[in-house]
Formats: sequence, C-alpha cells, structure tokens
Amino acid sequence: MTVFTSTGEVDPFLHVALTKGDKIYCESDAMVMMETALDLKGRMNGGIGSALMRRFANGESFFQQHIEAVRGDGDCLLSPVLPGALEIIDVGKRQYLLNDGAFLAATSGTEMKVRTQNIGNALFAQSGGFFVMETSGAGQVVVSGFGSIFELEVASGKDVIIDNSHVVCWDSTLHYEISVTTGTASGGGIGGMLGNLVNSTTSGEGIVLRFSGSGKVFVCSRNRKAFAGLMQK
Repeated sequence: MTVFTSTGEVDPFLHVALTKGDKIYCESDAMVMMETALDLKGRMNGGIGSALMRRFANGESFFQQHIEAVRGDGDCLLSPVLPGALEIIDVGKRQYLLNDGAFLAATSGTEMKVRTQNIGNALFAQSGGFFVMETSGAGQVVVSGFGSIFELEVASGKDVIIDNSHVVCWDSTLHYEISVTTGTASGGGIGGMLGNLVNSTTSGEGIVLRFSGSGKVFVCSRNRKAFAGLMQK
C-alpha cells in the first residue's frame, strides 16, 4: 500500500513509500528523487481532452508524472514548485475542490476532474463561475499551499469569507459563491458589477469566496499572486 508522509518542518518534501505494483501520479516536475525499483513516465491523465481542460482550468501541466513500483518496493521524494506546506487528504466519503496550482500528487484510485461553473453570475452578480478541479474515486490526494496551511471547519449558519488567493481546497458539499467584494457594493451608489469592482479596489481585496453549509476548507498563509507582484517591482 502506498504511504504518503510529509517530511521536514520547513518547505517539506512529500515522501512516498510504494510496494511493488503500486502507482501514483503527480504534477509535472514534482519528482526530486526516486529509487531504481521505480519507473517514471509522463502521461496525459484521462486523455487529451481532460489534459487540456486541467491545463486551462487549473494551471496544471499538460503532462503528469506517473510513478510505478515495477521491480520491487521503492521510495521517492516529491516537491511542489512554490515553498510552503503540504496537506495529505483522504478522499472517498468526502471529495474536494482544488484551487489553482494546489494539486501535487495522488494515489492511483483517485482522479482529478474539471467542474464547470456558471460564468454569467460571476460577471454580473456576486456569485458564479469559474473552472475548478474536483477529486473523485477513493484514496489520498496531496495538496500544497504557499506558506503554512490551516484547516477551517465551516459550520451551518456561520458563513465564512476567504480571499481566493489563500484558498487551497474545500469540501465539495459546501456551497460557495465567488465575488469581487466582501459586502454590499459601494462607490457612491454604483451597483452591480461596476460597484463590486470599485469596492474591491478601495478595500484592497480581490476575488473572495463565500462558503456556507458544513465542511472543511484548507487555507494557506501567503498570497502567491501578491508575492509574484512584489518580486517584479
């Protein structure tokens, strides 16, 4: 049986122990080290259509790395592109939606699918649409976050608003809305999309997600888009 372990306190590796016949798949260029009992191949998981959808929807590489224990038991080390924490999540009874760039690795019994949302609501109201990755099957999925990762428990009747750039993944049973404002549109009575954009600019917030229902949300401490903008100055 495949065993995932987060190894190291700062910018940890994902240590993967495979028994003969085990398979995992991971994001392209994630492999750091592997033993000679293992084989690594680049594949389009789910075919060209699924690979294209994942590429455009979630920023994933067109090809994924598939690692298989062919000649016996073996270990490997994986690492995400950005520095930060890892979270090993059990899927099966619960499934999760992943934000852009959060996926690192998964056991062979799982699959990453693209869920399509209503784009019209996102543009002209305060909720709606974008593409997100959704887990399916049973096993474990490993996600990464820029900085530390914290697990939030959303309770029924207590909605939570989170900056989209800090969201790593969330329980698929949660209801969520996407917005460019954390409250009522401001800007001298300007309403709708324009009012939301004005409020977003004056408050310093970008896209936020409002979660309701009951389930888990994993958030990270750093905003990678803001960090990238800072590094370009």
